Amino acid sequence: MSELADTYFSRAHALLAHARTVNAPVLQQLGGIMGRSVADGGVIHTFGSGHSEVIAREIIGRAGGLVCVTGLYDTTGGFIENLVGYGTKMVERYDRQYQLRAGETIIVISNSGKNSSPLEVALYAKEKGLTVVGLTCVAMSSTATTVHPGGRRLHEIADYTLDNCGSLGDAQVDTGGGVMAGPTSTVVGALLLNLLSLEITGWLRAHGHTPPILRSQNLPGAIEYNRELGKKYAGRLSRQLA
Repeated sequence: MSELADTYFSRAHALLAHARTVNAPVLQQLGGIMGRSVADGGVIHTFGSGHSEVIAREIIGRAGGLVCVTGLYDTTGGFIENLVGYGTKMVERYDRQYQLRAGETIIVISNSGKNSSPLEVALYAKEKGLTVVGLTCVAMSSTATTVHPGGRRLHEIADYTLDNCGSLGDAQVDTGGGVMAGPTSTVVGALLLNLLSLEITGWLRAHGHTPPILRSQNLPGAIEYNRELGKKYAGRLSRQLA
C-alpha cells in the first residue's frame, strides 16, 4: 500500500483503540439506561445530518443488531441543515409518524456539533422527555461557533456525549502542502454505536431479557424470524423488515 494509505491505517487503528478507552465509562452507563428502556418495549431513535446519516444507518435494520432502532432521515441530505427551524419541523413530522416517547433514547450524530438541524432535533427530543446521546467530535465542537440562535453545541445539549476523538476538520493524513485527507469520524462512529448496541445487549442478558437481535436474511428461516421479532414495534420502525 502507499505511504498515505499506511499512515491512515495506523492512525485510524490507534484512534479506534483510543476512542474505545475514552468512551468506555459512558458506553457502560448507557448500556443500563438504554437497556431498561428496550426491556420496557422502547425503541432507539437515531439522526445524523449530511454524511453523519451514514453512521446512523449503521445500526438500523442491521443483521446482528437490535431490531428496535429507527431513524429520522433528512430528505435534503443535509443540504439545508443550517436553515434555522428546518430541523424542528422535520423532527415534528417524524414524531407524528413514529412517536418520540418519554424514557426512550435518541442518538444525534454531528461531527462538528454546531449545525442547526442536529441541535434542533436534540432540543425537541429533550422537551419530549427522551435521553439525548450526542455523537460528535468534542475537539471540534468545543471550538466551533454554532449557527443555532440558542448558542449551544451538541455536546452542551446532550445528556450523554460519545466523542469520536477526531481532529479539527476530521481528516488525519497530510497529502502534501497541508492538504488533509483520510477522515475518521465514520469508522470510529460506527465502532462506538456497535459497542453501544453490545452494551445494551449485555445488560439485557444480565437482567434476564432476550435481546431482540436481527438475523441475516440470508440464513435459513431468518426472514420469518425477523418479521416475528418486529411485530412488537409495528408502526414505529423507519425500515420495514423484509
